[in-house]
Amino acid sequence: MTEGHRTVLLLMDFQRDIVDRLGRPEVLANARTAADAARAAGVPVVFVRVAFRAGAPEIAAVNRSFGPRKPTATGDESSPGVQVVADLDPRPDEPVVVKRRISAFAGSDLAVLLSGLRAQRLVLAGISTSGVVLSTVRQAADLDFDLVVLADACADADPEVHRVLTEKVFPRQAAVVRTADWAASPA
Repeated sequence: MTEGHRTVLLLMDFQRDIVDRLGRPEVLANARTAADAARAAGVPVVFVRVAFRAGAPEIAAVNRSFGPRKPTATGDESSPGVQVVADLDPRPDEPVVVKRRISAFAGSDLAVLLSGLRAQRLVLAGISTSGVVLSTVRQAADLDFDLVVLADACADADPEVHRVLTEKVFPRQAAVVRTADWAASPA
């Protein structure tokens, strides 16, 4: 890695409620492989999770993604269901960013953190492919980051949507690779 160029691994929305709802242990295993490879190579690992304050005042009723869930929302950003899953076990020195919308950048301090890390390349993994991954790829590309998407460390409730995004949409803005291939030479 050259001075001024830094890769950062973003593990997005790997939180208990989302992981349990998806029910895809292989995706979580691939995310763990990516985290282990990044740590061994000295690549910073940053976790991103979605959470709201008590009562979810951040959610407008007109928000089609979050608004319908607001009346049934329980807990807050400290609730167990919105914490990073224990299988990924964030280390004390690994930042956990809380976002308030779908993109990892929206309603969070991720951009400031990435600036401090001198990040230029982002390696993305997350649930769901059509949610946090898509929104983050689009915004990060607009911010001129070099992007890598770990296709098998992402998942969507609709496998066809995942396939179309990873095979047809993401390659326009990111390298799309398998976790094992990236883990062999993380940078």
